[in-house]
Amino acid sequence: MIKSTKRAKVAPVKSAAPAPEVPKPATPKANRVSLELIKPAAKHVFVAGSFNEWKPEQTPLMRVGDGRWAGDLVVKPGRHEYLFVVDGQWLPDPNAKESVQNPFGERNSVLVVSE
Repeated sequence: MIKSTKRAKVAPVKSAAPAPEVPKPATPKANRVSLELIKPAAKHVFVAGSFNEWKPEQTPLMRVGDGRWAGDLVVKPGRHEYLFVVDGQWLPDPNAKESVQNPFGERNSVLVVSE
C-alpha cells in the first residue's frame, strides 16, 4: 500500500526591504615605492621602517649591479620613517628629501606617500 503525504501550502515569503549598505571604513590604498642605495661593498641590504614595524628581514633589497641595491615596496599613504640596514648597520637614505631626529640621537629618513 502506498501512503501519500500531503504537503502543507507555504505562503511565498516576501523579501524584506534590502538592508541599507553600511559604508566600509576607508582603508588607505597601498602604493608601490622604489628605494635604491649605492653600497658596492655591501653583502646584504634591507630597509626597515614604520611601514614594516621596523623589521628589516621583511624587506630585503636586491643587488642590481654596479654596487646598486634596489627594492619595490608596497606602502600605504602617509608619512613613514625608515632606515637602510647594510650588513647589520642602520643607515639613513642619502637620497631622502627629508629626515628627522630619532630617539637614538641619529636621523631617520622620511618617505611621504600620497594617496
